[in-house]
Amino acid sequence: MDAISRLFNPRSVAVVGASADAGKTAGRPVSYLLKHGYRGRILPVNPKVGHIGELACYADVAALPEVPDVGIVLLGAERAHLAVRDLAARGTAAAIVLASGYTETGGEGARRQAQLLEAAGGMRILGPNTIGLVNLTDRIVLSATGALEMEDFEVGPVGVVSQSGGILGALLSRANARGIGLSKLVSTSNEVDLDLADFVDHLADDDATRVIALYVETIRNPETFRAAALKAARAGKPVVAFKIGRSEAGARAAVSHTGAMAGADRMYDAFFRQVGVIRARTFDELLDIPSALATGRRLAGRRVAILTSTGGAGTLVSDELGMAGFYAPAPDGPTAEALRALQTGDHAVLDRNPIDVTLAGLKPDLMKGAIRVLQASPSYDALVVIAGSSSLAMPELVAGVIQDCLPDSPKPVIAYVSPHAPDVVRALTRHGVPAFAAAEGCAAAFRGMLEAGARDDGPGGAGRTPGAIDGLPSGSLDEHEAKRLFARFGVPCVREAVVAGPAEAGQAARELGGRVVLKMLSAAITHKSDVGGVAVDLAPEAVEACLESMAREVESRAGVRPERYLVQEMVGPGVELILGMRRDALGSAILLGMGGIAAELYNDTSLRMLSPGRGLARQEAAAMVRELKSWPLLDGYRGRPRADVEGLVDAIVAFSEMAAQLGDRLVEAEINPVFVLPRGQGVRAADGVAVLA
Repeated sequence: MDAISRLFNPRSVAVVGASADAGKTAGRPVSYLLKHGYRGRILPVNPKVGHIGELACYADVAALPEVPDVGIVLLGAERAHLAVRDLAARGTAAAIVLASGYTETGGEGARRQAQLLEAAGGMRILGPNTIGLVNLTDRIVLSATGALEMEDFEVGPVGVVSQSGGILGALLSRANARGIGLSKLVSTSNEVDLDLADFVDHLADDDATRVIALYVETIRNPETFRAAALKAARAGKPVVAFKIGRSEAGARAAVSHTGAMAGADRMYDAFFRQVGVIRARTFDELLDIPSALATGRRLAGRRVAILTSTGGAGTLVSDELGMAGFYAPAPDGPTAEALRALQTGDHAVLDRNPIDVTLAGLKPDLMKGAIRVLQASPSYDALVVIAGSSSLAMPELVAGVIQDCLPDSPKPVIAYVSPHAPDVVRALTRHGVPAFAAAEGCAAAFRGMLEAGARDDGPGGAGRTPGAIDGLPSGSLDEHEAKRLFARFGVPCVREAVVAGPAEAGQAARELGGRVVLKMLSAAITHKSDVGGVAVDLAPEAVEACLESMAREVESRAGVRPERYLVQEMVGPGVELILGMRRDALGSAILLGMGGIAAELYNDTSLRMLSPGRGLARQEAAAMVRELKSWPLLDGYRGRPRADVEGLVDAIVAFSEMAAQLGDRLVEAEINPVFVLPRGQGVRAADGVAVLA
């Protein structure tokens, strides 16, 4: 077995620094291994104790009677590296280091973490600052989390990888309370060696795991994570991630917690989308979505039937689903007729949606009949069954009624439990019916199922043969140089001329014909309009005087007098957008949004991550355009001429190919605005910024 396999299934475990007091953190690992029935050999190491219970205790690692597969190190940060060194010398496959006091504390902690890695040599390390791992499938608990005080756990197909030890314990206890079965849980924390990607990769091959849930503070190795996530996707195992650090305060907390820099949240959105990871929007959703996906059922559409035994709760669920983009249409004619045929009186309301059986009471035969009719109906893609207060007295009956109907159809069936009834939620989930105590959980579950079914695991653009990129300048380009770079890769730009003074400017304006734009030209000043360096809609005869006035204005505001200017053709009317490239630790992304001087104010943007060496495919670029809130302005809003969307898509693809081909040489690039002209007239890049390494 490889080191990670031995970490999850060790034949023997050394516990270095074990305490005989089970009430202490250092006493928990041995206590929990015994409590939960570990069948391998437990080898406590503590020179001050002869025995822990019936287990012989050894003075040091060298004294162990065999080479342990795994070592749990309970020593403080000042001495942990010594135990790691001794375990590595014995040939141990992996060590779990629980101590804190490493990179999360600053420079001295970073030095200790480097020392830990050096001491390990070829041995793998989980941690430091970890709470360990739990293999529920095989009842192997290598952890000090207090959640292991519980006697029994729900075992099932959801694997959990968390960069927080405390969150691992929280998820273990929360899942157990809800009847959600877990397979493996691991806390990676500081990730001096083994990280998220390593365990996603391992769980993608794990027969006991069908869904992978991640609690993410940062992704330290984007490329290995990308490969692992795509491997899980190919294996048919959805990955669901809750990423903290969405706010500034959360990002700071992530840094102080694991010593990691949290990337920009929008970049994580784009990155997760690209690698097929479903993003949980709240912490609760990190269990809501996997519990639904664990059923193996896939959602084919947005039409939901709601069967309720409490009228108000039906309206609540219907409203929440509607807010999330799902529909609750009335039954079609044959479905309504089949539902009415189930009635034995006039109490139930079975021919509308929500389908309300409140007044008929909780009658198992009526519920089963209604569920089967709705499962068979072509009007619905999924079903929500609402359990009201009448379910409190007989949770197993309610769960059994729904469970009996599951084999009849592959459509998703979930439950909303209206009263506070944890036993009902647990019973339903254990019977294969994901149950939720909040209507928001139902919407999240369906959203996750829809995303899982719609994942596109294909590559991005086909990738063009790299053009000649030698001879490009370095540093911050001025606007004219930037647009020449964009045009080189196929992005249409406005016609323009570079001039040095009033006479040249006037001549250029007359040659361009029509009305023009005059701009100062500077690589140092990006936002030219802020210093009076832009004038639009000028007649050619007004250009010379405008240039002289602009020179004085810029000098008064910026303290420098421009030496060169641009005279550009005036384009329009059109829709002004912004097209840019952003790069951070996760990779490069293309941004499209509402443009012009108020681009940051509108904040109407769409983002796509680039695959290494590849631009965007046309379908990806087209989807970005349609995601914008301002899409109606391009699509003929209120009688406006339809914009040249095909030309815009061409420009996005060309811009993305430029970013892909230039790679790390392109530090920053932006077109603002790019004018999208009426259909058939194309697009024009009217301003640009580019920085080359």
